Amino acid sequence: MKGIPSWVTYTVLRLLMFVVPLVILLLLHVDAWIAVVAAALIGLCLSYVLLRRPREAVARDLYAVRHREKPVVSADDEAEDSAVDSAGGPAGAPGNRPDQKA
Repeated sequence: MKGIPSWVTYTVLRLLMFVVPLVILLLLHVDAWIAVVAAALIGLCLSYVLLRRPREAVARDLYAVRHREKPVVSADDEAEDSAVDSAGGPAGAPGNRPDQKA
């Protein structure tokens, strides 16, 4: 079993860094719209300072997905390809396939 994906960890921590200050400000009876703006600014600053490693892990994962060597082929793609090949339609008819000589 693989661990929790880095993007999930980063997202949960970012949400916590917004929700915790928001709740504290609302418990202090600050106006709701001021509390939301202040909590957003506090969460932004805290996440920038404290979440460097999770942010870099997400960036590495995105880079790895974007720069894969070969495309991922799913079982559905393979099943569809075999169904098309076995159907023998225009694409699979003898002489029409690019890998066969006429």
